[in-house]
Amino acid sequence: MMNKGLRSTVLALALAAAAVPLLQGCFPVVAGSVGAGAMMAADRRTSGAYVEDEGIEWKASAAVKEKLGDLVHLNITSYNRNVLITGEVPNETVKTQLPGIVASVPNVRGITNDAQVAGHSSLTSRSNDALITSKIKARMIDSEAVQANLIKVVTEAGTVYLMGLVTRNEADAATLVARTTSGVKKVVRVFEYIDANEARRLDLLKRDQ
Repeated sequence: MMNKGLRSTVLALALAAAAVPLLQGCFPVVAGSVGAGAMMAADRRTSGAYVEDEGIEWKASAAVKEKLGDLVHLNITSYNRNVLITGEVPNETVKTQLPGIVASVPNVRGITNDAQVAGHSSLTSRSNDALITSKIKARMIDSEAVQANLIKVVTEAGTVYLMGLVTRNEADAATLVARTTSGVKKVVRVFEYIDANEARRLDLLKRDQ
């Protein structure tokens, strides 16, 4: 269970991150600069990977913008150098171009392309997604079974994507919280799985830093 101060920080940053898509227009990135030091300390990624993920998000978004302009509305999320692409594209031809564009960014390890062929989402839809993300993070913080700081939550048109360096048990607990949150249509797991020994090693390493 996280301490009260960290709990408050995680919730505040979850709310800030959820609001970013409403402020950034067509190419939002997950907020990482707000309280980055506190979040790094509570994250299983190395500090280098944490910073690199932010860079990948910015660079990949810029590369897609350069190639496709306003044809698409995408969210690019990177966790431990694994990239999740969500949002809307006009057709399958454009969708198939996305992995190649994102792969051109240095240090990308893997890509999950879940962009949908659809019109650009409305502000109302994006606001609803931000609310769902906030509710899930708040419920994770209140849960005895989930360490909210280990899970990145991305919501797109009511579909929730979960990312993180987690054990199978941690993934199952986080999935249950997300699946039972009001407004969620579907949960997609984009986790990187580790065993319990590796999880303990990473957690101890972070505590010693």
